[in-house]
Amino acid sequence: MTKIAVGTAGTGADGSGSDKAAPGLRERKKRQTAIRIWQTAIALFAERGFDEVSVAEIAAAAEVSKMTVFNYFATKEDLVLGPMEQHIGEPARVVREAAPEVPAVTALHTHYVAALAAFDPATGLSDQQQVIDVVRLIHRTPVLALRAYAGFDAGARAALTTELLARDPAQDPLTARVAAAQLLGTQLTLTEENQRRMLTGDRAADVLPEALAAADRAFALAARGLGDYGAARP
Repeated sequence: MTKIAVGTAGTGADGSGSDKAAPGLRERKKRQTAIRIWQTAIALFAERGFDEVSVAEIAAAAEVSKMTVFNYFATKEDLVLGPMEQHIGEPARVVREAAPEVPAVTALHTHYVAALAAFDPATGLSDQQQVIDVVRLIHRTPVLALRAYAGFDAGARAALTTELLARDPAQDPLTARVAAAQLLGTQLTLTEENQRRMLTGDRAADVLPEALAAADRAFALAARGLGDYGAARP
């Protein structure tokens, strides 16, 4: 999750996920077009740099009109960050869907470990070339880095705070905000380290044992402060 976590897991524009119900032919074609545009844009950005590639060039390379590109991606920045930003609400969703007796830190820890084991790009532990290209691109492009950090920080923290507050019998906004910041900070720290390893050329499978151990240690530290916060009390 940056996050700079590239949120290409799920049903983002890279097509790495699937809907619960099989989409119709028209929807499949639309998704295929979105995937082609996204893949084309990332390849061109990786080769020449974000600022050096125009939307018109992306459209031509993807064999669609410029208007079609904007039909799928409202801005040039969305071509990189759109799939990632679909997952801003994921930490809040994990807490919301957790059983009432499960503390927030436990719910997020369990989810993050499972995502690591699946090499979910949102954890930073993915050596897929396109994912690495996106991460490197964001790091090298100030406008993308600013939006990635600011957007995730504001959106994810607000959503998670809301869910934590809903599970807090004391209804204490300050505690919910502090807890959200701590939990998201834990995930971000882990994800950034995984991304650093991927950018240096390490293989995700080789890093996995260390990443799992780091996640256990980091969430254990968070649990010392948060305890059973977010769990229903008898």
